Amino acid sequence: MMSVLYPYQRRYLADASRWKAACWSRQTGKTFTTTLEAVLDCLDAEANGRISRWTILSISRDRALDAIRNGAALHMRAIGAAYEVLDEPIGAEELAHMVRLSGGSYVRAIAAKPETARGMSDNLILDEFAHHKDNRALWRALVPVVSRPDLKLRVISTPNGKGDMFHEIMTDGLGGLFSRHIVTIYDAVADGLPRDITELRKACRDPDTWSQEFECAFLDRAGREWLGYDEILAALDAQPLPPYDGRPVYVGMDIAARGDLSVISVLEDIGSGVLALRDMQVMRGESFAAQLARLDAVMRAYRVVRVAIDQTGMGEMPVQEAQRRHGQYRVTGVIFTPSAKLDMAVALKDRLQARRLLLPVTESERAAMIDDLRSVRMESGAGGVPRLLADRDAGGHADRFWSLALAVSAAGAGVPAYAYESVMRRNRYDYGDAHGKL
Repeated sequence: MMSVLYPYQRRYLADASRWKAACWSRQTGKTFTTTLEAVLDCLDAEANGRISRWTILSISRDRALDAIRNGAALHMRAIGAAYEVLDEPIGAEELAHMVRLSGGSYVRAIAAKPETARGMSDNLILDEFAHHKDNRALWRALVPVVSRPDLKLRVISTPNGKGDMFHEIMTDGLGGLFSRHIVTIYDAVADGLPRDITELRKACRDPDTWSQEFECAFLDRAGREWLGYDEILAALDAQPLPPYDGRPVYVGMDIAARGDLSVISVLEDIGSGVLALRDMQVMRGESFAAQLARLDAVMRAYRVVRVAIDQTGMGEMPVQEAQRRHGQYRVTGVIFTPSAKLDMAVALKDRLQARRLLLPVTESERAAMIDDLRSVRMESGAGGVPRLLADRDAGGHADRFWSLALAVSAAGAGVPAYAYESVMRRNRYDYGDAHGKL
């Protein structure tokens, strides 16, 4: 059997590490090789009076069936082992496809769901892990499954962008926990795999697809995401701000009545053209009165130069009320037209890329911020003009993104701090007595 394998496959099989990950190009035999490892382990266990059990978690039922038919069962036949192929119910709706040996060892494959994975106690293969819908949730469910020191975990995939759990495993190895194998199409061909690289590259056409699928490059979701993962991380890795000392701030407020989040972002001008997140308040299901009360508190706590509020639809009344309370010279409403959204998003992106926006959030807020900022994606609209879209889920609808974009817009509105203060003096409005310090 080993004689028909290419050197990169033999190197992978020779690695008996408990935690092992493989980032391999398309068309290089990922599933073939990992199912062979599982079959050989089961045969070795049976020969020595032990039982070995492996479960493959696939991205779909069809992939699970293919892993058994064209993987595990194919190897059993080639080796000449006695086995049976069967289907086994998993819960009320799921079905596991399986090859089982007479001593009780098996290799089975199922369509992966976090809730399905929780009850297992097998060696695990996570097939095309980067392409599972929520591989972080799946990972959290699976770690306890392989807590027993005699169990093994295999993670195999082509990349599917930066920032997911597979990217973290392959770039960090979780602090050296994982033994990692990377095989690009060039590596595989150099080891003897018969593929015409020039022909494949021509057929692929799209450079991003070629880089990701065949060169094992981790891209920012092949350019679809509006904000790059690296620039988000750079902003989040900023040092915490010192206590507030009265510097000017700019506020963005994304309003929602139900379902989505309402978010207030407070960006402080820390000098040299750099804005830093001083405060972010996230609300869900709060009344307009409560949301405006939160804004009032922000106006009292900070020296607010300008506020930009989402005025689209239900935002009309809150904007009018905020202007009545705090003045039209400081509060502006923004209608979310496609052009206005694009202008704000471009300003936000430009600041992040230029390292002129710092987002020093706590560790508990970090994951939610990353997911929110990465949720906005770009698609081509009429005439090639970009359209910005975001899926609505339990975490909101890119509400932190738009709150920050509004705050950046407010900072770019050309109203310097001294102009705000002179207006206050001319109006002889004792804002310090009525609303606290400036």
